[in-house]
Amino acid sequence: MRTVIRDVRVFDGQRTVERADVFIDGDRIVEPDGRPADVQVDGAGRTLLPGLIDAHTHTFDGSLAQALAAGVTTELDMFCLPDNLARQRRLAAERDDVADLRSSGLLATAPGGHPSQLMTGLDPQALAALGDAAGAFPAVAEVADVAPFVAARVADGADYIKIVIDDGVMHGADLPVLTPEVVSALVEAAHAAGLKAIAHAITTREVTIALDAGVDGLAHVYADAGSDDPAGRRLAQRIAAEGVFVVTTLAYFEAISQGAALDHVVAGSAANAVHAAGVLHRAGVTLLAGTDATPFAPQHGTAMHRELALLVKAGLTRTEALAAATSVPARHFGLTDRGRVAPDLRADLLLVEGDPTADITATRAVVDVWRRGVRQTRQPAAADAPRN
Repeated sequence: MRTVIRDVRVFDGQRTVERADVFIDGDRIVEPDGRPADVQVDGAGRTLLPGLIDAHTHTFDGSLAQALAAGVTTELDMFCLPDNLARQRRLAAERDDVADLRSSGLLATAPGGHPSQLMTGLDPQALAALGDAAGAFPAVAEVADVAPFVAARVADGADYIKIVIDDGVMHGADLPVLTPEVVSALVEAAHAAGLKAIAHAITTREVTIALDAGVDGLAHVYADAGSDDPAGRRLAQRIAAEGVFVVTTLAYFEAISQGAALDHVVAGSAANAVHAAGVLHRAGVTLLAGTDATPFAPQHGTAMHRELALLVKAGLTRTEALAAATSVPARHFGLTDRGRVAPDLRADLLLVEGDPTADITATRAVVDVWRRGVRQTRQPAAADAPRN
């Protein structure tokens, strides 16, 4: 099946072309070669983008379908129990009506550490649906536990290692937390296995521990530094100097500040998070758009559109925000076959009404989504012309 999207504005992951024809052949974007297309899609007044990549999610049954419907063609899961992960991986591999998936699998946390308190708050039926006994997962108590933990994640096929550094202060709790020595050992073991180390750290103190250990990326912005706090600015400069990327998750902080999730975070964290994103951006830190989507809040797929709006509020240009949800996460997570609209890459694409480079909310007006070149089922449009 060959498809051409005619006369469409293209944001290719880095820059915008005001008018172009984009060809899809099988699962790839291709150069025009004079051969006829089987289907023509009218792109006039619309914008074609790479499929969005959500750089921080938690995937459950139904999540990947929900994400794809909103234009998120790849999710980077940051914690998934084994039975559930096997099921989601199989779904993503076998079907094109769901988003693709990468995952850390189980995360590294202290015994009783975050997110153990959230797992115990889940309904028993929800845990049973995951297929994992009581939501239990192995903890990392000391340096001696690190090598077997990382080896088990490698055996599970983890795409990166997730490390939790969270003492609970931002949750209004007092939680056990990994020691700096254990964090450093986890980063070293991850790197020895050829995997990136991503840290969950949401205060400036926790981020400092992560940086001292040599992490590659942070799974959240820090949310304890207000607009008049110089510590946040100094930390942003260090993050930039060390080349560490940050997944923003502004939609997450907004959702929990509104009491819409199972977590609790101290007052002001949502505003602090947006402020921190702006400080990080101005310091030259690479930002990746991620939502921390769950089955509760924020929601898979739709939360990414809110994340983009919050990134613009934080001071990114609309083009920078779109890149943070497409080419930038693709580059930092080694997804070399997607994240841009270019020949020979996967046809993971999003077509929207209007121009999100002028109005970021236009990403919400989804017209079509392609995953691996497969156009998602919808009512036929009069502008689509089958070709004989």
